[in-house]
Amino acid sequence: MKQDRSLDAYKSIQEEKKTPRADRKLRIGFIGTGGIAHAHIRAYLHMPDVEIVAGCDIVPGRAAAFFKEFGLEGVRCDYKDHTEMLADPSLALDAVSICTYNRQHAPCAIAALKAGLHVLLEKPFTVTLDEAIEVMRAEKESGKILSIGFQPRFDENMKMIRKIVQSGELGKVYYVQTGGGRRRGIPANPAKTSFIEDETAGVGALGDIGCYSLDLVLHALGDPKPLTVSGYVSNYFGKDPGYVAYRGHGELADKFGVDDFGAGFIRLEGDVMLDFRISWAMNMDTPGDTIILGTKGGLRIPSTDCWNGTVGGPMKIYHEVDGQQTETVVPIINQPVNLWDAKIRSFLDAIIEGGSSPVPSTQIIYNQAIIDGIVRSATIGKEIEIEIPEI
Repeated sequence: MKQDRSLDAYKSIQEEKKTPRADRKLRIGFIGTGGIAHAHIRAYLHMPDVEIVAGCDIVPGRAAAFFKEFGLEGVRCDYKDHTEMLADPSLALDAVSICTYNRQHAPCAIAALKAGLHVLLEKPFTVTLDEAIEVMRAEKESGKILSIGFQPRFDENMKMIRKIVQSGELGKVYYVQTGGGRRRGIPANPAKTSFIEDETAGVGALGDIGCYSLDLVLHALGDPKPLTVSGYVSNYFGKDPGYVAYRGHGELADKFGVDDFGAGFIRLEGDVMLDFRISWAMNMDTPGDTIILGTKGGLRIPSTDCWNGTVGGPMKIYHEVDGQQTETVVPIINQPVNLWDAKIRSFLDAIIEGGSSPVPSTQIIYNQAIIDGIVRSATIGKEIEIEIPEI
């Protein structure tokens, strides 16, 4: 019975929330119409209070093909770049989705904010910490909403992890292990190299899936500030012409300029040690489950085969009940909500209500600081301090 009461402590009644509607359709533009833009547009098309009016891409013809694929007519997409699109007053845009490759996140976000638009920026936030700081300065000056694209935040299982930690059931958390990745899963082929080239991606596995894994635990802990980082990165698989995904395309190894594996020890505020590792390719099925150790209990979160923004199975709390060591199983929460729809809807609702950002830069800046710190630490071969200036 005590075990049941313990589990009940983490449950909450989900109140039905009525979605507010704008008094007119919100006018949305796209900056970048590559792979991830497809998930954005599918979600927008589910929203009756949205009108997609414009888009641009630096690859000639790609924006037009993108909108045609989704049966959208009359969408302006004859712009050479985002600067030209943002300068067109006839569009009367309310917001943009930025779906470019990583190195264009910062300049596009800054330009859109300075143009007075709300911004939904795909993850990772940026490539470097300095870039993220500049985006946040533009955000503050604009007074507009900037939300970062972390749809796992809307997964009920992720919310449950945060509830458990914040409830105090684990006591004082002092050590966290997290990560994930793929045994063989470098996202590249001869027609798709923007993920692996330094001039477009800037970071590899760290920014692609590592940011998700970091957000899982950082947000559960209450978004503590990182203080120091000792980092490691490598790209042994990506630079190997014999890598299985490159068969017949050995030249991809020559283009590979980012990490395919990254790891770090991070000291967080509150005397918490974070042990992190992430992989696009490795000789292992998983680098391990996520575990959160506290003075009163420990939480194990099963890993997934390919980090996909949720949990790999029922979670388990290890604790004591009346002096007896016991485990409480936290079952998977099945939800009908599409996480991409939830991400887009939360962004639109914040615009309509004049509310705050659903996934604010003030939280994700710590995520970006860790990724940036791992890369910088690995470059110089020693631990570094993380300094985040006031915005």
